[in-house]
Amino acid sequence: MAETKTNDQEVLSAEELDAVAQAADTDSTDQVAAEATEAEPAADRKRTVVVAEDESVNRMDLVAMLEDNGYEVVGEAANGEEAVDLTRELKPDVVCMDVKMPKMDGITAAGIICDENIAPVVMLTAFSQTDLVRQAIGAGAMAYVTKPYEESKLMPAIEVAMGRFAEINDLLDSVDRDEKELEETREALKDTEAKLQKAEDTLEERKLVDRAKGLLMDKANFTEQGAFRWIQKTSMDQRIPKKRLAQAIIDKYGEPKKPAADADAE
Repeated sequence: MAETKTNDQEVLSAEELDAVAQAADTDSTDQVAAEATEAEPAADRKRTVVVAEDESVNRMDLVAMLEDNGYEVVGEAANGEEAVDLTRELKPDVVCMDVKMPKMDGITAAGIICDENIAPVVMLTAFSQTDLVRQAIGAGAMAYVTKPYEESKLMPAIEVAMGRFAEINDLLDSVDRDEKELEETREALKDTEAKLQKAEDTLEERKLVDRAKGLLMDKANFTEQGAFRWIQKTSMDQRIPKKRLAQAIIDKYGEPKKPAADADAE
């Protein structure tokens, strides 16, 4: 019995393995540092706000309050149309929108912004009537605050609005992913069904060809190889599917089916 030779030469020496391990550690450290560097601006970035208020004094007070609390006011609008345009352009983290404004009221503007899913809207109103609140919520506003503006009410309302907006978008993303996965599953199922049908057809064809081959051997004195070659060549030359050709041979040489009455009599 021949002995199996082994290769005593190391694929990598101990020193080479140490060098590879150190390089891997360095790459890992560099990657962590890079990720941390990329994450820092997002964490330190001020959340942006578009303020829509037709009264300039109120708007100035609101802007000052927001900036004092760490927000960056990137746009100021005096009517609903300006608010929609600025929101589309700047895509802020949140919009603070007065209800009563010229050209386009705040509820209509909020509806457009929310329908386009650009940013969460906090409605600002001097009216506490239930119908206005209902209209604002129906338009898609995530929160509302009544005038005069109070820091203790406005800041939590903004955070709630942004939180709800993020949750809704996460849910929408989840639905989109589920729908995509469902569609992929359906496509995979169709492919599987097609393959299964093809396998069943192939198996049925093979059974018919085997039976036809046996009949040619029995009735026409073909060898097994000759019978198969005849079926294969005739199918190709006459452009007849082997399954159909085999069935024709079976119909010609096979045992005739007995009438139902005779079968019952037996």
